[in-house]
Amino acid sequence: MTNLLLMIGVFLFSFVVGYFLISRIPTLLHTPLMSMTNAISAVTILGVLILFSVSSTGAELVIGSVAFIMAAFNLVGGFAITDRMLRLFKKKEEGVTNND
Repeated sequence: MTNLLLMIGVFLFSFVVGYFLISRIPTLLHTPLMSMTNAISAVTILGVLILFSVSSTGAELVIGSVAFIMAAFNLVGGFAITDRMLRLFKKKEEGVTNND
């Protein structure tokens, strides 16, 4: 039970700190910030995999599963947005068609 309370406390603390940090960042810096959140999400996924490797209670597994899903969603979305941003900087060549 102590582990569950500790996990909930860490989650709530990180949520509040993350909200206040992100809300104070200028809009122009949000896209570069996605790269950093991708790294944080990858670390979250690794932490969840470590949690799943040891015996845990049902509540810990549910919380870990929710963390895994949210981190994976953030990771995939961050890479998609970063790829879209990088395509904006590529020069289009005249007369060449890209049939992807």
